[in-house]
Amino acid sequence: MPKSLAALGVLCLFGCARGEFKLTQTTGVVRLPAGIVEVARELEIAPGAHDLEIVGAPEGTTLRAAAGFDGRAVLSFRDAKRIRLQGFTIDGNRLALEQRTEIPPSDIPFIDYFCNNGVIAQNAEELEISSVRFVNIANFAVIVSESRNIVLDKIEVSDSGSRNAAGRNNTSGGVLLEEGVQDFTVRDGLFVNVLGNGVWTHSLYTSPRNRKGVVAGNAFRNIGRDAIQVGHATEVLVERNTGEGIGYPVDAVDVEGGGTPVAIDTAGDVDATIYRINRFEEINGKCVDLDGFHDGEVSGNVCVNKGRAEDYPFGHYGIVMNNANPDMNSRNIRIADNVIDGVKFGGIFVIGSGHRVENNTLRNVNAAGCNESGARFGCLHFPDEPDILRSGIYLGRGAERPDAARDNLVQGNEITGHGMAARCVGFAPGVSRSANRVRNNRCADGKR
Repeated sequence: MPKSLAALGVLCLFGCARGEFKLTQTTGVVRLPAGIVEVARELEIAPGAHDLEIVGAPEGTTLRAAAGFDGRAVLSFRDAKRIRLQGFTIDGNRLALEQRTEIPPSDIPFIDYFCNNGVIAQNAEELEISSVRFVNIANFAVIVSESRNIVLDKIEVSDSGSRNAAGRNNTSGGVLLEEGVQDFTVRDGLFVNVLGNGVWTHSLYTSPRNRKGVVAGNAFRNIGRDAIQVGHATEVLVERNTGEGIGYPVDAVDVEGGGTPVAIDTAGDVDATIYRINRFEEINGKCVDLDGFHDGEVSGNVCVNKGRAEDYPFGHYGIVMNNANPDMNSRNIRIADNVIDGVKFGGIFVIGSGHRVENNTLRNVNAAGCNESGARFGCLHFPDEPDILRSGIYLGRGAERPDAARDNLVQGNEITGHGMAARCVGFAPGVSRSANRVRNNRCADGKR
């Protein structure tokens, strides 16, 4: 039998719509009871808590949301310092609590929008969540907002996230750091069967950027949207992460909302950031998306697809630059020593200036066989740019906004695939070869 909330040593404060139950202890160590503890309402740590550790029992503790659970999260806190959660499980009871939910409007933080999460923290300082399992969470496993010095170490997230009215993912399921989180680390975690994003930084356009973060050593399997997305951030290191099955299940991909799955994605204004030594396999989307990325580095990463073009309905380019955010320009990116093996369309798409694209290995490029199979795979989506989806490296004239490729170095790359002997490096109309330095690239036809 599940234990009641009384076993947790909590006080019922009647008259509150949410946060009805508050931990009476705000400092020291709280040792959770063994077994399953059923939680009917949001369990809130009182504001101002400090130097508090909440620890699971050695035999195992599970905080499980009741079928009629009412709250923003199973466990929540705000205005707290030096909090540590360690060694227990949160079961979100997704089967009972999941509701069809749209992505929030652009002016609403996610912490104020989504209910039925695992843990939420606002205005926290020195928070550590270590060896905590999140299973069957209806929306986000963890949301941290407006906080600093955050460590998520060896957490596990599985079978989590909800869908929108069309049955697609609505970004939820994993870890979200938003509204200017500073000095954060997400390391050595496991994310399995997450409908939305695995690890994600995000802030409103009017909010401070997330700053000084590390996402390292995490493993991702079967992620419906992005394994990792760095959004509206600066000084972030993404390294040594691995993944398999990005963009699955296929029916969860947010096709109507343009949510093409990506192994490592970017959004907003992102600079002074490095993506390096990550490895992903079987990506039903893009390897790396650099929308908003500038003055940073993408190096030593590996993305491998072993199937046919038709096996990846949302297959795309390997590495793509974009400039949707009006506060940035695509400038000064080093893309070096990456291996992209098996992409549906082109290898690397370049806009802007000051980039160094060098010593990359692009194998089995253009698996779709563009443009011979153009009608079948949509290869002629841009009629005035017939080479855009069939080039190994394509120097474009712009993306969301015009920004022709110029003053870039493209050298020492090895490119093989369908038609690569003839279309190794392509140029958009109005982009000249002489405006860029293109040299010593090795190109050959390969298997389709």
